[in-house]
Amino acid sequence: MEKKSYTFEEIKQKLVNYCVYQDRCHSEVEQKMRDFLLIPEAKDEIFLYLIKENYLNEERFTRSYIRGKFYIKHWGRTKIKMNLKQKGITEKLISKSMDEIDTDDYEKAINKIYQDYFSKQKGLKEYQKKNKTIKHLMSKGFEYDVILDVINNE
Repeated sequence: MEKKSYTFEEIKQKLVNYCVYQDRCHSEVEQKMRDFLLIPEAKDEIFLYLIKENYLNEERFTRSYIRGKFYIKHWGRTKIKMNLKQKGITEKLISKSMDEIDTDDYEKAINKIYQDYFSKQKGLKEYQKKNKTIKHLMSKGFEYDVILDVINNE
């Protein structure tokens, strides 16, 4: 099948729509641009336009990503950080944006996930249920020391 060819303005508009639909990071926009086989100058021009017009804002993306993954998907900081790094977000920006997660909410989330998961473990000894639940929380990206603090302070 032949690829449809678009004018520069059409491509620019498609990328604006892509960024308006949901916050994007630079690497996602770059990936999207690859679909259009643009020359480097055209890519740069569109990139600058998207940034200048605030369609593309890496900090806004990072902050909304952190909120979404924690408050909706209930991921821990470790998993969020790892996924943002894969998207090419800098360590500095990630650390600066982590204040999107309220500390109390974080502890409440660990507690809730712990209680829910722990109570579903059947036919195991207490320590086995505890270990399995800690592993579950770690797989969701919560830090081991924070998990232990929350559990031990119950």
